[in-house]
Amino acid sequence: MMLKSKLRHALQIVFAVASPVPVASAVRWGPPSSSTSIFAPASTPANSIFGLSLFVLLITGVIFVIVGSLLVYAAVRFRKRASDDGREPPQVYGSNQLELAWTVIPVLIVVVLFLTTARIIHAIQDAREPSNALEVTVVGHQFWWEYRYPKYGFVTANELHVPVSEPQSPTPTFLSLLSADTDHSFWVPRLAGKTDLIPNHPNNTWIDPHKTGLYLGQCAQYCGTQHAKMLLRVYVQPRADFDRWVRLQQQQSSPVNAQMNQEAAEGRRVFEGTACINCHAVRGTVADGRFGPDLTHLMSRDTIAAGAAPNTPENLRLWIQNPEAIKPGSLMPAMNLSDQDFDRLAAYLLTLR
Repeated sequence: MMLKSKLRHALQIVFAVASPVPVASAVRWGPPSSSTSIFAPASTPANSIFGLSLFVLLITGVIFVIVGSLLVYAAVRFRKRASDDGREPPQVYGSNQLELAWTVIPVLIVVVLFLTTARIIHAIQDAREPSNALEVTVVGHQFWWEYRYPKYGFVTANELHVPVSEPQSPTPTFLSLLSADTDHSFWVPRLAGKTDLIPNHPNNTWIDPHKTGLYLGQCAQYCGTQHAKMLLRVYVQPRADFDRWVRLQQQQSSPVNAQMNQEAAEGRRVFEGTACINCHAVRGTVADGRFGPDLTHLMSRDTIAAGAAPNTPENLRLWIQNPEAIKPGSLMPAMNLSDQDFDRLAAYLLTLR
């Protein structure tokens, strides 16, 4: 157990240094404790993958040590000496024992690795969905994530919330994966292996997180100019906190009333009178677009632009006014509003909590 812990720690350091840039960028807006290492699993599928990776590393490590040792031995033992008379050493031909060994042993190693890998793949891909599992439909867009909660009847974007799966009462989350445009890939290393989203080809995966916290990930399939800023944020919450979040998401946006200041009320009229409603939805309003994220509870999210920037009033205003400044190549157009309408629209969006 001590050896396994030390090996895990060493591997975390190595892979933290060698992580691809897109995955490392996902840590940008996460807490200091956030990690995207597969060697720190926090979910049943990820733990199975971690165990398999250790097994493969152990076998390949032993092979490396044996082969390396034989090479060093041969180089030292049979090096050229001053006393050599220049003649070749005796040559060995047709050793049945040697040929049998270098054929059978590699075949056995490959068979063992194949069977072990097949067992893990089967356990993850063919896992049965329990009756109490949470179901979420994930739709990949250029360049953001849509999350549909069919049981609860609402849609949100970019930040996936799920309940923690307690050992005494496991509540895994099963994800149906769809693509709205091109190939994407859902990958949160600490929760599960990467699974592709392919147009017109529904796919699925599942997570079973054992610890609360924020888990970061990345679209792992190149999908266009802003692939690197199509980040994943999974919030694993205690059941009570998750239920509270669900109740908030089920609420419609606040209607224009006396509690809404005049500028925000005017901003809603600007929102409903421009092309914003062609792409975005806000429940309780005429806005019912599907090309962009649902904005009903926009300000309850920690980030905007699929994790590209913190969700602050300053960044939100910049995102509306000039999306290219935050996410070059984004499909969201600049609205080119007058200064007055821009201030009103920003004031309205800040009320969407």
